Amino acid sequence: MSNIPSATLAADTIESSSLYNKDLAPVASERRRWRTYNYAALWISMSVNIPTYMLASGMIAGGMNWSQALFTVFFGNVLVLIPMLLNAHAGAQYGIPFPVFARASFGVLGANIPAILRALVACGWFGIQTWIGGEAVNAMIIALAPGWAKFHHGAAVCFILFWFLNVFVILRGIETIRFLQGISAPFLLLIGLALLLWARGKAGGFGPMLSTPSKFHSFGEFFRFFVPSLTGVVGFWATVSLNIPDFTRYARSQRDQMVGQALGLPATMTFYSFIGIAVTSATLIIFGEAIWDPVKVLARLGNPGAVVLAMIALLMATLNVNVAANVVSPANDFSNLSPRRISFRTGGLITAVIGLLMQPWKLLAGYGSYIFTWLVGYSGFLGPIAGVLICDYFLVRKRILAPEDLYRRTGLYEYSGGFHWTAIVALAAGAGVAFIGLVVPLLRVLYDYAWFVGFLVSFVVYFGLTGRAKSLHESPLTSH
Repeated sequence: MSNIPSATLAADTIESSSLYNKDLAPVASERRRWRTYNYAALWISMSVNIPTYMLASGMIAGGMNWSQALFTVFFGNVLVLIPMLLNAHAGAQYGIPFPVFARASFGVLGANIPAILRALVACGWFGIQTWIGGEAVNAMIIALAPGWAKFHHGAAVCFILFWFLNVFVILRGIETIRFLQGISAPFLLLIGLALLLWARGKAGGFGPMLSTPSKFHSFGEFFRFFVPSLTGVVGFWATVSLNIPDFTRYARSQRDQMVGQALGLPATMTFYSFIGIAVTSATLIIFGEAIWDPVKVLARLGNPGAVVLAMIALLMATLNVNVAANVVSPANDFSNLSPRRISFRTGGLITAVIGLLMQPWKLLAGYGSYIFTWLVGYSGFLGPIAGVLICDYFLVRKRILAPEDLYRRTGLYEYSGGFHWTAIVALAAGAGVAFIGLVVPLLRVLYDYAWFVGFLVSFVVYFGLTGRAKSLHESPLTSH
């Protein structure tokens, strides 16, 4: 727990600042009640979702066998847990959300750059989850009224209907989100297990289901697919690995958040991914093709009643995951642009509108566009942000921040007109090196490793430009 309780902060100075609103304020010690169970439950509820299933099933559709896909998912989630826990520390220590934490390294105004980059990715995820929900609504209507399948714009209409349902939940506020989170994960677990049992019965048991061989004939072929797939797994949670302070600011202690996350994330992601891997492998036997979209698999169950029940459960769970994982943090990020004008609800509505404009149906056109274009692509921006945040907090500042200065102009984190150009240059360098692989074919490997390359380059550049001795002993960058 923080050794600098929020009660000691200059509350009057903070609350009168243009950089303050109640959603961005430090969480008081007495409100930090989340324990190990809460963080494990958070990850179970966020990991058990359709994109998790599709991440793993996309690897099967791309040619991996079940053990290769499962190893990729597990290894990627162990790797992303490292920056997750490192960035989580500041939230638990000082009770601050991600956009405020980013002010320490990027400046009180410069923090809007990583915050908006992260928020735009969340908008894309919001759109993806909403499209999946719309597909479920469409499949449910077809099961009840088969003639609906002839309506050319049926999927689009259902997408818009589900989008409005998400907006309704956003307008209701954070308490509705907490209620949904408590009841939804079990539904998706039940759907997954039901699909697994159905696929086992249709395919003739787990033996035939998991006997589908890899399509790769050499280690080189496998490795060329493995690398961007691993980056995609890391990219899957690269967003939350940045904004995890939004959740750990409520932690009772550092141990609670660390143990809870370590228990909840890799195990749940691997377990639910196994369901996607096994069912997709079975669809090769049952239908003669690898169907990576679970909504399409559910729609082929044959029994209208079973389809409707499955879709209702899927809708509830998708609604929860969407709002909890893809609205809370970007709403705070947009609020950080103008804390006095943009509330949580306004930020949530901005997220919903941008998610609509990002055309999620194109991102889900196939496993290639989902994993290699979407997941790997945005990781090239988020890896460099993580590199700057972690280098600044652990190496430059030795985990010491002046919380009150994070909420005021002309303080320690003002830098040059509110912008810390060293951090911005390091971010640009990391992203630039990662994305050069898209322009220069011979350097494609840099893009395939986008998150890792971006993280390493920005970390080294930031540390080099800051200068260890100057940062720790001579400059005003460290707070006392």
